[in-house]
Amino acid sequence: MKTRRLLLAILALVPATLLARQPQPLVEAKVDAIFARMNTTTSPGCALAVMREGRIVYSRGYGMANLDHDVVISPSTIFHVASVSKEFTAAAIVLLAQDGKLSLDDNVRKYVPELPDFGVPITIRHLLHHTSGLRDQWDLLGLAGWRYSLDLITDDDVLQVMSRQKDLNFRPGERHLYCNTGYTLLATIVARASGQSLRAFTDERIFKPLGMTRTHFRQDHAEIIKGQAYGYVPAGNTFRLSVTNFDTAGATSLHTTVEDMARWDRNFYDAQVGGPTFVDQITTRGVLNNGEQIAYAFGLQHGTYRGLAVIGHGGSDAGYRADFLRFPSEKLSIVCLCNLSTANLSGLTRQVADVYLADKLGPSDAPPPLPPAIKVNEEQLSRVAGVYWNREQDTFRKFFVKDGTLRMGFDTNGAALTAIAPGRFAIPPVEFSFDAPATGAARVTETPRAGGGKPTLFEAVEPFAPSPADLTQYAGVYRSEEVEPIYRIIVENGKLVLRRLKLNAAPLEPLMRDMFTIPPGRVRFLRDTKGRVSGLMISTSRVLNLRFTKQAGTT
Repeated sequence: MKTRRLLLAILALVPATLLARQPQPLVEAKVDAIFARMNTTTSPGCALAVMREGRIVYSRGYGMANLDHDVVISPSTIFHVASVSKEFTAAAIVLLAQDGKLSLDDNVRKYVPELPDFGVPITIRHLLHHTSGLRDQWDLLGLAGWRYSLDLITDDDVLQVMSRQKDLNFRPGERHLYCNTGYTLLATIVARASGQSLRAFTDERIFKPLGMTRTHFRQDHAEIIKGQAYGYVPAGNTFRLSVTNFDTAGATSLHTTVEDMARWDRNFYDAQVGGPTFVDQITTRGVLNNGEQIAYAFGLQHGTYRGLAVIGHGGSDAGYRADFLRFPSEKLSIVCLCNLSTANLSGLTRQVADVYLADKLGPSDAPPPLPPAIKVNEEQLSRVAGVYWNREQDTFRKFFVKDGTLRMGFDTNGAALTAIAPGRFAIPPVEFSFDAPATGAARVTETPRAGGGKPTLFEAVEPFAPSPADLTQYAGVYRSEEVEPIYRIIVENGKLVLRRLKLNAAPLEPLMRDMFTIPPGRVRFLRDTKGRVSGLMISTSRVLNLRFTKQAGTT
């Protein structure tokens, strides 16, 4: 142990450019140090593989796959990899297109007639690039009373809730909004176009040809998978099981190992499956109706890290986390699979990249250090406190003063902001600039502190403190044609509270007149021509304007 500590201390003093030229054992020790905190017999952990041109140059397991039976993680441990599944579902679709069994521009309803006709065609290509406008299945099922990873969810459940939908989030092709529903439908299309289940098709056409013998789509939650890791979440000084509980695949449910993922990575170079045209296709970015190219390809996301192009995908389900990261120009790839919900996979894979590409990477992508904080008195803070609204995105920011600090959030604590200049406050990774124009409402501009993202403008809205009479107007029973449970809005202790089947009571916090926040998102109450509350719309990050009608005579 003393020798290991000494080695790590020496490594910390070695310049990065020199480290990149060091013998492999020194590089491996630097990588091991990244995972040292979870590399114990009492913690879940991760499996890691680093590949060059699809061939493993380093692999290792850290921590435990099963805490009940003291099973350690190794590179051959099988993990549920959540949304990393999507690139294989997309690959199956591309293979079927090569076979002439379908076209990427086919209307989805050709294969899934259960999907409603929304008056505009939704194509397979829209599903692949998350530009369909369909509402996300997990958010919809949550709004319908399903408890994620507790209630069994099947493909039929997803199809049933989708068959009830009346509206889209947006017109197909107008926007990119991540949507798991699209990939569940793609799995259905694979089955109906090929005559085989997604599991059978991918086994035959992808996994067996590549030698991925420990990889498959799980479509039965009760299936026994020997050698798999169980997912965990922290619980005080220990951990609790957190595993998936659904029989749906396509958007998720792939089980694999880091060793098998290396075999998949090799296919990007030798194109054993699909040929060069296949590899080119699955890495091609989507395009919106206006011609704008998006970062999302076929289950793969393009980006940059410290000046180098990257492509890959992450995944997060229950206690599982996964990341597959490729640096095409350097022919280096990193895959990390973990069974701990708090593991920051994108951070871990990029730290590993820092070791292997130390002499290739540019400056850090992290936001620059904050300038020294300045002192702002509470009176000045109170002038900028309030609720601000971005009309185009229908999103809100709420600022309030607590303990002499400006805070942002919708709970009683919020997140503390640092004053860095008059009217300017920061909280990594963004900063806020407040101004009060000569006419019109006060405004705040939110700007990313790194990455070159676009600024977003929010305008102050009139504060709304509902009176008891106001609250009574909102109270009632609400029903939706698109999800089944009854929503009951009641008044408790001077506040509105939402009660639904199987879910905990959710308080509604006012933002502006007729608009409230709620744990899944936000609620906008609707009024009829006489000004009476007649319904509401609920929006989450991936479901927009789900409509409920207030039942007559209910309070």
